[in-house]
Amino acid sequence: MKVSELHSQIVGILEAGGCETPAFDAVCLLEDIADIGRGKVREYWQDTVPDVPTQAALAAARRRAAGEPLQYILGTWDFLNLTLCVGEGVLIPRPETELLCETVAEYLRHKPRKNVWDLCAGSGCVGLGIAALEPKANVTAYEFSDKAFTYLQENIRRYSHYAVTAVKADVLNDYDRFTDPVDVIVSNPPYIPSADLDGLQREVQYEPRMALDGGDGYRFYRTIADHWLPKLSPDGLV
Repeated sequence: MKVSELHSQIVGILEAGGCETPAFDAVCLLEDIADIGRGKVREYWQDTVPDVPTQAALAAARRRAAGEPLQYILGTWDFLNLTLCVGEGVLIPRPETELLCETVAEYLRHKPRKNVWDLCAGSGCVGLGIAALEPKANVTAYEFSDKAFTYLQENIRRYSHYAVTAVKADVLNDYDRFTDPVDVIVSNPPYIPSADLDGLQREVQYEPRMALDGGDGYRFYRTIADHWLPKLSPDGLV
């Protein structure tokens, strides 16, 4: 089957499944699952795809059409200039979170001390993103979920030249374990009210509830304010 024909079939499967971005998702599946390569789909438009990658791409398209997030199917996702491992059990890095990293990195550039705590670190996108933008940052990434912690460790290994350390800790309960003053506290914690979880879009339903469920929406913010904020240095940022 030609690349153009396979692309058309995948788009059809995704459209039938109600996918919001079928053309984009089809290109991503062709690039990664059919092993055509980044940015090569149009270049090889009339080339023939062997049967094995063709069937793999069609199977992946059916998973996507059923609502499974594209990022989980691909197994990696780009965030700033990083490519991070993601999958079932970890929150998917989102473009708007890049602003958080950029804001903190800009703040750190003008500070002599650059010690950062990343609470509820998940995949490590925030801590690693800050380190990528400000390589002199020294980041400790705290995560409680076993599955998410596995992805956090793997992503830190992928970018081992940055000073990012993974620590297994429950942000809601383990705050007394950590007493040293810190210059920056950053977090993208669970913030969706429990009552709203069942109404989230189907792709988000695949993501771990632990990373989404904020109780009344403010549970983590209260704990951060009450128990983590006092550990911040006098001129620090949260």
